Amino acid sequence: MSRLQRLMRVAGKRRRLVVGLMSGTSVDGIDAALVEIEGGGEDARVHLVAFRSFPFPDSLRQRIFHLFDPATARIEELCKLDFLVGELFAEAAKRLLAENGFAPEDVDVIGTAGQTVWHAPEPVVAELAVDWAGELLMTRSTLAIGQSAVIAERTGALTLGDLRVRDVAAGGHGAPLIAYADWVLLRHPTLGRCVQNIGGIGNVTYLPPGAARQDVVAFDTGPGNMVIDALAEALSAGEMKFDRDGAMAARGQVREALLAELREHPFFAREPPKTTGREVFGVQFARELLARAGDAAPEDLVATATALTASTIAEAYERFLAPRGPIDEVIVGGGGAKNPTLMRMLRERLPSDAIIVRHEERGIDSRAKEALGIAVIANDSLLGLETNVTGATGGRGTVLGKLNL
Repeated sequence: MSRLQRLMRVAGKRRRLVVGLMSGTSVDGIDAALVEIEGGGEDARVHLVAFRSFPFPDSLRQRIFHLFDPATARIEELCKLDFLVGELFAEAAKRLLAENGFAPEDVDVIGTAGQTVWHAPEPVVAELAVDWAGELLMTRSTLAIGQSAVIAERTGALTLGDLRVRDVAAGGHGAPLIAYADWVLLRHPTLGRCVQNIGGIGNVTYLPPGAARQDVVAFDTGPGNMVIDALAEALSAGEMKFDRDGAMAARGQVREALLAELREHPFFAREPPKTTGREVFGVQFARELLARAGDAAPEDLVATATALTASTIAEAYERFLAPRGPIDEVIVGGGGAKNPTLMRMLRERLPSDAIIVRHEERGIDSRAKEALGIAVIANDSLLGLETNVTGATGGRGTVLGKLNL
């Protein structure tokens, strides 16, 4: 059987076994989900077979973080890490399969978005004197490492990688990607739902009652854990990587004047669709916050950063989502959902009649949610379905991913 014939056979199956691989803005490691999917699109039936998270070693994590900072990024390191991280993605997929009694040849398709290292989706005019191009070139860009060709070669599986770039080419932001899976998995006939992820960056998907795909709205709300983590690490001289259980923030007082200054950042007022990342709210933002700290105690700074996350999520709901329909439920996931101080601050700021629940209360393992979503996108892209959401990314409808046969 040729590889093209294999592709046609897999696409024609009613039930497929899919691996979704995800590494987010926190760069903790690789989340790997093994998922059985029957059908596709809004009628898909999705079952999580197995999940495991594979942590990055600290040395590799630091090398990836160096790519986020223009002062330390190097082109040769970018090239090397693209392939090295691809090897680790492949190893994660193979280990997940082996631990659950499967072989790589049992898998129909592997999906991965890679590890984003730079994200610049706003359009810019290219200053090029190219008379044969016929018009000014308007470009957007995003860059992820974790070479999907390596994953395909090491596993032998059909691999859909680099999921963001086609949407960016279609005029979108390339994110939030998981809005499509939120629609497949969590839409409700009578309830308006906000699906709020609080990872390194916070993002929300709004599913109005009875939502069709074109009704879905999603965007980044701003920093999630990113600024909190950066402050915790800086203020503890590297001993802490994050504020465990929100304990540091719980001991501090929110500096309201400083919080008001931080909320003046232009990103928060921009209309969706919009996305952001470490290039805006990464170490540079944390350094600026420290420079403004004055006499604030370390606990006060972490409390203020935690309040920034909570208040900007709530403000985004009030400004951009409430006018579109009811907010009956807020389904929270990501690392921020495990931070009691952050969750308390969020509850205090959201409408009192909105029910706040974890993904588990709606039948989804929150640890696996992002990787599960990648698997859903890979499955439906393989079927030729449009897998971006215009109301999330702003891009024209298109099929996401680069296919490695």
